[in-house]
Amino acid sequence: MTSNTPAAAGQADCRTRFIFDNMPVRGLHVRLQEVWQHIEGRKHYPAAIRQALGELLAAGALLSSNLKIEGTLIVQVQGQGRLKMLVVEATSGHTCRATARWDEQAEIGDDENLRDLLGDNGVFVITLQPQEGEPWQGVVPLEGGSIAEMLMNYMKRSEQLDTFIALAASDQAVGGLLLQRLPEETLDAEAWNHVETLARTATAHELADLDAQHMLYRLFHETPPRVFAPENIEFACTCSRGKVSDMLLMLGGEEIGEVVAEQGSVEIDCDFCNEKYVFDETDVNALFGADVVNAVRMEAQRIQ
Repeated sequence: MTSNTPAAAGQADCRTRFIFDNMPVRGLHVRLQEVWQHIEGRKHYPAAIRQALGELLAAGALLSSNLKIEGTLIVQVQGQGRLKMLVVEATSGHTCRATARWDEQAEIGDDENLRDLLGDNGVFVITLQPQEGEPWQGVVPLEGGSIAEMLMNYMKRSEQLDTFIALAASDQAVGGLLLQRLPEETLDAEAWNHVETLARTATAHELADLDAQHMLYRLFHETPPRVFAPENIEFACTCSRGKVSDMLLMLGGEEIGEVVAEQGSVEIDCDFCNEKYVFDETDVNALFGADVVNAVRMEAQRIQ
């Protein structure tokens, strides 16, 4: 078996679990190709932001493997600098989506540091939204200069388990590797250091290009782990015209009527998939069950 063969067809969007039988360490490998190309092709991301978003996408795909209930895991990095937010949503149904918000008027160099882009008072946020029940959220200050470092510091604070994470993103694919000591198990420090040292030799190129079979052989061929069947991951966006309608109803007929009276329609773009939802005067009046646009026009004439 060679260790430098690109991911085979059919293994381009997979998450693979593995475990070491001779030590209490579990692991995950993920590689997303078509999913990533779909996401990064929806917006013109600056190179530095595209890199960070790809790494966070890989992280979200890794972490969502722990979902024990039906729901969604949302991983966010928030800042107050030129980069405002990176967000990834990964579901128990093996789907994910991702987007970023930034100051599109600002100059952003290709190799800019993530911490510099985020500015001061940045936070790392993980939210669990079950389909039934109350959501849970954890928020910690940003520690580290990369998504992987920030995430390892978060895991150290929250789970207090030995954890190693490596993430990478290229124009074609994103990849990630996670190793973690099993809870309530004793692990010799030397054994953990050995397996972590091997994992640290994985290059960004390998993480983005190699499937689980070749990546794990490259790293651990002397003590091969037990590898489980891969799980396919797909892109899916949960936006819909119905959800946009609900949002417009919450904003109220007066506010929406003013926009349509001035612009002829109201247009809502989905941040994740860039789908455009347009509501013209007929749509808006039908939505609110009243001629809200004409009411706004008549009120404007009365004031004049």
